[in-house]
Amino acid sequence: MIKIALTGACGRMGKVIAGLIAERKDCKVNAGVDPAGKKYGDFEIYDRLSALPESPDVIIDFSHTSALDEILTFCKSRSIPAVIATTGYTQDEIVKIKIAAEHVPVFFTFNMSLGINLLADLARRTARVLGSSFDMEIIEKHHNLKADSPSGTAIMLADALNEESGGALKYVYGRSGTHRPRIKDELGIHSIRGGTIVGEHEIIFAGHDEIISMSHSALSREVFASGAINAALFLAGREKGLYDMTDLLNSI
Repeated sequence: MIKIALTGACGRMGKVIAGLIAERKDCKVNAGVDPAGKKYGDFEIYDRLSALPESPDVIIDFSHTSALDEILTFCKSRSIPAVIATTGYTQDEIVKIKIAAEHVPVFFTFNMSLGINLLADLARRTARVLGSSFDMEIIEKHHNLKADSPSGTAIMLADALNEESGGALKYVYGRSGTHRPRIKDELGIHSIRGGTIVGEHEIIFAGHDEIISMSHSALSREVFASGAINAALFLAGREKGLYDMTDLLNSI
């Protein structure tokens, strides 16, 4: 039985994860961490990680970027693996995550959905074949409470396309105020915010007289929660290092 500590336990994603774990027999939430939270399950809620009376086997973090330093410090001090599932990190914060992975196992990806990571793999393969002759654009849609833009997933998809293009693509975030034809090496990334959209991502390959479009729609937060739980089970007992969804997919 894998014991999981859930940071951000009283947030929307935290409660979804706790609910899914309650239905499983291979893991359990042994503690929740949320400074403003109240107990709602069969586990205690603490205001900080250092208050935990028992070390978990792994931490799943769906809290806030401001909690990153506390989480990484705690994990390194107790040699506890961490699944970092919060989004909106800066490049400097991502560097901190990579440095922490030199000391403990860390699972980090911009999106915990299995489907979106398969989409990224398909995008790489498509760009390998079509990238030199097709224009590529990304459209992402999220609910009206999402703070970061573009989404981390959109950046993940853009980076996948750019890797196959030899790093030659220039990211363009919308085209408001632009009065010129599209430059060949542009990769447009467009954000839509509204309503309760959980998450939609579309990659468009536009060529001469033909268009290829591939997309992924998350219909509930359970797809991210399930991915985070599977990542936690995968990570428990691993050697130190940085892991992502590719490692998880290859282990299946």
